[in-house]
Amino acid sequence: MNAETIKALPGRYCNSLTEYSRWLTREVEIGDVPMGGKNPIRIQSMTTTDTMDTAGTVAQTIRMVDAGCEYVRITAPSVKEAQNLAEIKKQLRVKGYNVPLVADIHFTPNAAEVAARIVEKVRVNPGNYADKKRFDELVYSEQEYQNELERIFKKFTPLVNICKEYGTAMRIGTNHGSLSDRIMSQYGDTPRGMVESAMEFIRMCESLNYYNLVISMKSSNPQVMVQAYRMLVETMVAENMNYPLHLGVTEAGDGEDGRIKSAVGIGTLLEDGLGDTVRVSLTEEPECEAPVAIALVERYVERRRKSEEIGAKTEERNSNLKPAYPLSALQSPLFSHSPYEYKKRETYEANAFIGGAMVPRVVLDLSAKNLKDPAIMADAGYLYSPLLDKYNMADQSVDFVYLADNLPSFAFPGNLKQLYNYKTWSFLTDKKNCHPVFGLEEYIASAEKDGALNLVKIKNKDLQTEAFKQLNIDETLVFVLETNEINGMADQRECFFYLVKNGIKVPVIVKRSYIFEGVGSEEKGAESLAVIQSASVISSISAPRSTDPTTLLQLYSATDFGALLVDGFGDGIWIDAPEIPAKTNTSTAFGILQAARSRISKTEYISCPSCGRTLFDLQVTTQMIRSRTSHLKGLKIGIMGCIVNGPGEMADADYGYVGAGPDKITLYRGKEVVKKNVPSALALDELIGIIKVDGNWVEPEVG
Repeated sequence: MNAETIKALPGRYCNSLTEYSRWLTREVEIGDVPMGGKNPIRIQSMTTTDTMDTAGTVAQTIRMVDAGCEYVRITAPSVKEAQNLAEIKKQLRVKGYNVPLVADIHFTPNAAEVAARIVEKVRVNPGNYADKKRFDELVYSEQEYQNELERIFKKFTPLVNICKEYGTAMRIGTNHGSLSDRIMSQYGDTPRGMVESAMEFIRMCESLNYYNLVISMKSSNPQVMVQAYRMLVETMVAENMNYPLHLGVTEAGDGEDGRIKSAVGIGTLLEDGLGDTVRVSLTEEPECEAPVAIALVERYVERRRKSEEIGAKTEERNSNLKPAYPLSALQSPLFSHSPYEYKKRETYEANAFIGGAMVPRVVLDLSAKNLKDPAIMADAGYLYSPLLDKYNMADQSVDFVYLADNLPSFAFPGNLKQLYNYKTWSFLTDKKNCHPVFGLEEYIASAEKDGALNLVKIKNKDLQTEAFKQLNIDETLVFVLETNEINGMADQRECFFYLVKNGIKVPVIVKRSYIFEGVGSEEKGAESLAVIQSASVISSISAPRSTDPTTLLQLYSATDFGALLVDGFGDGIWIDAPEIPAKTNTSTAFGILQAARSRISKTEYISCPSCGRTLFDLQVTTQMIRSRTSHLKGLKIGIMGCIVNGPGEMADADYGYVGAGPDKITLYRGKEVVKKNVPSALALDELIGIIKVDGNWVEPEVG
């Protein structure tokens, strides 16, 4: 199959869309810890100390390694920092830490050439290594564009030759927000632009017979990030390449938001067998990142073992030479649209409430709660006032509550829909805002159905049954899609493929069930284990040490739901995790929808994880900005520690707060500089002032 045929068939970016199969990449030597091939998915992070602070950087690196990092990246913004990497490396070796070090380079080829003689790997950003970004719109003739490539090639060649001489690996790390003016003018602010930015440098390396490469496609937008990695793999395969992939969502933020956003992007790609190393970028201490990355990766250990058993029967595809990848091995396309752009699955609008153009709905199970106390509705985002005898809706208020066979003794909010098992629903005297949940055969056999909404539970395997063929579809029908498969996301995605192929436009609520063992075990100490598994799966999955059940729920559910949502699959989500507080299930559901850009319910912070270039305390500053702007629903605020992660990396933000120098902040409206060198003590007030002038400010509610 030739490259043109591959390009014509969407979906050609992984071995399988319906079962787990890790894409086999070439092995790259990085010190004593090789990456790619059949090696484990590696864990890494980046220091936040000043690189000239040798003792501080060494101490932080040790903490990171002890937390699980297999590679440690350190910024080298100039030659002096690059030179000091030798002393950092020396002191680490004296202390018995042989972790491979990675130099992070922006703008400074001379620093890269020094660092490549010292560390095991260098990271270069093709958007600014020998190129520039000034947000200029440039027009090139074909010859002028080629001349630019030749100029970059001459600038880049010395680094490649040094890496070849010293056995140093290289990551070509494209960032969505720092595409050069040249690339932006040619391809636009697109996944294709990200891919071509990297491919130009990869082709240069191959022309110099250098193949010790790792590639990344990072963005603060998980949707863009997923599309770019998919397109990268398709493009590499078409050019007979299979370089290892470094996965990450850049500027993910902190806390729940950062973990969920990271999992939507990274987890989606891991589900499809892509990824050879993971870095979770959190605005927290770097040693907090590794346990999160480990939790994401360890979920696929058993899946990988099974995949390798199958793979042992097929042709070996990785080599230390330039790889020859059999294009015919790639998955046949099942997508109804390009996997490199977002398109929501077409459904009808049921009861003017779910499906169609509506935002995805959220279901919360309150069946085990005390249904005599209206205060429990706070978990669903409805705050009851006994004095006024009314409910106030929060920004994150669910759309359905599932009560199973239990009846409440108080009045529910008038806009909240209640779900009951069919038999219980059938006996209700007042069915207003109350809707039945059926099993498939129960629905077919039932004499009474709701005139507004009928929710019917199905699994992927039901699609081939006689019962499904007998289903009479009308616009009151909504599917609740469940799974009990270990590869649950792929199982549910296969169901969506079937529905699309057969023109079945029924809205679908995706439901996933999670069972934890050892909830509350945190009381027994940090080394206690939590266990999470799909509700109907027999074999459990052990969680990494120090990972609490709430974090696991955030990571696993963000992967399971997010991987469907980024492709436009799902009209609602239902997280079933009875051991986890209901309020957490609610916030997690809305966090997933926000990260997947499916439903916006809060302010979004695009906050970099800090590094040695950072000019202020990012954690403190992020919390300070959040404390005064968290009520601005739908607004995106970028918080960047330096100019490298400034206007480019926060390209998706509405407003930006960027370190410009010691105690100096530059404020942005989108990509436009509004105020320069504002004293740090005044910067937040100035930022709020800009938001007010633009008419985007609302006063926070009191009480």
